[in-house]
Amino acid sequence: MDQLLVAVDVDTSEQALEICDLLRGTVGGFKIGSRLFTSEGPSLVSTLVSHGDRVFLDLKYHDIPTVVAEAVQAASRLGAWMLTVHAAGGLRMMQAAAEAARKAENSPLVVGVTVLTSLDNTELDRIGIPRTVGSQVGALAQLAHKAKLDGVVASPQEVEQLRTQLGREFTIVTPGIRPRKNETRTKDDQVRTLGPAEALGAGSNYLVVGRPIIASPDPLKAARDIVSELETVRRVV
Repeated sequence: MDQLLVAVDVDTSEQALEICDLLRGTVGGFKIGSRLFTSEGPSLVSTLVSHGDRVFLDLKYHDIPTVVAEAVQAASRLGAWMLTVHAAGGLRMMQAAAEAARKAENSPLVVGVTVLTSLDNTELDRIGIPRTVGSQVGALAQLAHKAKLDGVVASPQEVEQLRTQLGREFTIVTPGIRPRKNETRTKDDQVRTLGPAEALGAGSNYLVVGRPIIASPDPLKAARDIVSELETVRRVV
């Protein structure tokens, strides 16, 4: 199932490789975020790429345009398949990231993070953003589209809105996925969540699932259960 990406949110390469070896062939790729990358560095990315894995490098670059462009180039040299920048970094920053990716040898996909799934309207107001979550996601997605990024990261609750706004070609990556029939299901610190079938049906291209799989007593079964649910959606759509 190419659309299911597993967030490998663990501390060591040994743990990460054990999970990836178990799930390889069942899921579509692996997300490496700041926790694992800070612990183990770029060598793990290279190792997974050497195994033929699609690596979604989720470091949310947010800096001046030149620095972000150089980071995108470095991620490309590692073999990252997809990576993130913060859409709040602005048009010029996202344009620099998109251009750097296009010039890179393997041309990784670049997607802009809109509003973190841990934020709601109250939290946005606390950091000085008067818009609702939906309005802020829509505004940043429009900016990412204008910058010619490949897509955005948004919660499943904004997917239908973004499809209407930006059409079918723009890639939408969706975290905050919580399987309905998983015993480990919990929102944790994510407040804008949906189930896998709901998110895929709304128009998500890729679903990012972490704890419901890697914290399960049987991660392979948990992944296969999600894949089965998604295959049902694919037959209906």
